[in-house]
Order: sequence, then C-alpha cells, then structure tokens
Amino acid sequence: MRRNPQSSGRLRPVDLARGHGLSTQAVRNYEEDGILPPAGRTPHGYRTYTSLHAAALRAFLALVPGHGHRRAASIMRAVNQGAVDDAFRLIDEGHAQLLEDRATLTAVKNALRDLESTAAPESGVEPAPPVAAGPGGTFIGPLAERLGIRPATLRKWERAGLVRPRRDRLTGYRVYDAADVRDARLVHQLRRGGYPLARIAPLITQVRSAGGLEPLQAALGDWHARLSGRGRAMLHGAAELEAYLRERD
Repeated sequence: MRRNPQSSGRLRPVDLARGHGLSTQAVRNYEEDGILPPAGRTPHGYRTYTSLHAAALRAFLALVPGHGHRRAASIMRAVNQGAVDDAFRLIDEGHAQLLEDRATLTAVKNALRDLESTAAPESGVEPAPPVAAGPGGTFIGPLAERLGIRPATLRKWERAGLVRPRRDRLTGYRVYDAADVRDARLVHQLRRGGYPLARIAPLITQVRSAGGLEPLQAALGDWHARLSGRGRAMLHGAAELEAYLRERD
C-alpha cells in the first residue's frame, strides 16, 4: 500500500496548493521565484514540501495585501537567502509609505476644509482670473516643480479637463490662478491615493461648481478605509512572517 506523503511529514505540491486555493503550478512558480525555500525531491524526482514551506506560503500570502506582490516577494526572497535585515528594511519601507499616504490623506482633508470655507455661494460661479502671472498666478514650470511632477503631466490633466489654465495674452503661456493651483493639488493628491483620472474628474467638477462636496467626502472615506485595511493587513503579514522565522530557527 502506498504511503501518504503527509504521514511522513512531507507534502506534495497539490497538498500545499489546495490549502490556499492555488494551482500546483503557482506553488512551483513561487518556489522558482525564491518565495518558498527549495523543495526536496523523491528518488523519482518529484517535489516534496514540509511544514516549513507551508509556513513560508502563509507568510507570503499574508504579506501581499499590505505590501503588494512585488515587495512581499522581495521580503520572502531576502528571508530565504538569510538576509533577514534586508527583509526588515523592506517592511520598514512599506510602513513608511503607508505613513506618507496617511499624511497625503490628511493634506487632502485639509484642502477640503479650505474648499468648504472658500466655496462660491452660487453654483457655477468662478472668480475672475488675474490679468498676468504674478502673485495671483503661476506658469506651468513652477507649478509642476512645486508638485514634483512633469509639465507634461499638467498638460495631460488639462486635456482631461481637470485643470483649466488661461493663456497669457502677451506670451501665450499657460497661467494657473489660485483655483487652478487648488485643483492641481487635489488632482495630484488623489492620484497618489490611487484614484484614476476618470474618477477624479467629477470630484473636481463638484468642487468648481460648489454644488456639493459629498462625492469628495465619500472618496476620502473610502481612501481612509483602504489605508486602515492596509495597516491591519501589515500586522497580519508581520505575524505570519514571525511564525515562519520561528520555524526556520
């Protein structure tokens, strides 16, 4: 009678895959990518895994929601290569990015409060732009530099209707007044939060018309929930990684 590999502490690829809803090919790919430690081999050349591989797979799958596939894979490769400090550095970078994203969300909320306090009393009314670039306006280069983006990005946003600079009558250059700068800052911050241009456009339209800021409020609420979800996922990933480290030790 053929012995079940699990009874001897060995797991087949299918045993490892089934427990996580994966294909056996995915498990083999993870091993080849260094996400799992190298598998053992039977005398006939078949792969065999152990509880250590199962712990590695659990750790990787738990790290992905908080850190993303690429960073999670890099963390596991570092651990499996014995470079645990490199793995910790990658985890620190993930937490630093989350903290930066939280700061960005706070900045958007602050901008929203500013918008609420300066919104026009009548829908569709916009302030007249300044006559020339100066204290009340800026050109595309300085604005792009202030936001840390390329001028081509601002021109792309303009084509999408997200910013609407006027043209200087003498030079023909684009001039961004205070409202344009406000819109560009909001677009930039929302893009960093993962929102596509198609979703940002109606928010900017609502802000301009002062017909209601509820869509922006809803977007911020969703963004906050996703950041909180990432934070909790990072905790779960850290717990599973610690369990894998203990098993390796």
